Amino acid sequence: MINGESFSIDTAGKPRVALIAGPTASGKSDLAVNLALRLKAQGRDAVVINADSAQVYADLRVLSARPSDEEMRGIPHVLFGAWDGATPCSAADWANAARAEIASAHARNALPILVGGTGLYINTLLDGIAPVPDIDPQVRAVVRALSVEDAFVALQKEDPERATRLGPADFQRITRALEVVRSTGHPLTHWQQQRSGGIGRSIDLAPVVLMPDRTWLYRRCNLRFDLMWEGGALGEVEALLTRRLPESLPVMRAIGVPETAAFLRGELPREEAIALGQQATRNYAKRQYTWLRNQNPGDWARVTYENSIDIDHVASLLRI
Repeated sequence: MINGESFSIDTAGKPRVALIAGPTASGKSDLAVNLALRLKAQGRDAVVINADSAQVYADLRVLSARPSDEEMRGIPHVLFGAWDGATPCSAADWANAARAEIASAHARNALPILVGGTGLYINTLLDGIAPVPDIDPQVRAVVRALSVEDAFVALQKEDPERATRLGPADFQRITRALEVVRSTGHPLTHWQQQRSGGIGRSIDLAPVVLMPDRTWLYRRCNLRFDLMWEGGALGEVEALLTRRLPESLPVMRAIGVPETAAFLRGELPREEAIALGQQATRNYAKRQYTWLRNQNPGDWARVTYENSIDIDHVASLLRI
């Protein structure tokens, strides 16, 4: 309580939620901890809530760059490593869990700090989920048997509006859109216009989008993958392979897992596997840049930088 009032409630009576969004390797996690420590020094509490689709899996401590206990520095972190890799965590699953954690934080007058770069997760939490009916298993099997090229051509014919918004190599989103239109008879946009369950209107959102210099970021992506390779990624993926999990699971398709698995199976030499893992990381960062620039409200504060983040500036944007 500050002056007898809750610091996490705005003048309109809405509870505040801070959001730090940014591409992989941009320094989001360290920034969140430093901001939470700043609050702690002021006698206020905060909790860091993961909004990264890889960091939710317990199996991917190394390859998801999940913060270690030392890096958390005593600040509560939730939804990190909360799912076993055998259980897919959908955007709806994560949003349900995030809503509960946000409510729990507000109940004890702590500021929730969402941290991540998974646009689908963030959009689902804020805007709600589209009530898409279950996909017909036969439709799903047929669609997922298509090559990315054939699936994209089919989508251009069956849902041209969606196709214009997707890259021709974005297999996951292409197949999803094609499954929806074939199984339900309506394009994905039809269902997205009926979203429900979002908390965006009921909270005082204080968002910041990190937009680091790309050359600097790509160097960090390369270095981080090198460190992951030497720091436990091989053992992590070997443990996944030992479990014989279906390769269709999100945990098996996470950045760095396919490339490392190919090396362990003897399909790629070490140098090529590392290079491909680095490229996959840079490609992911590029896709995140696109979402951060185009898919969120234009009034979200953007912070550009190289090498270091001005914490005082970010704190002022987040009203901390």
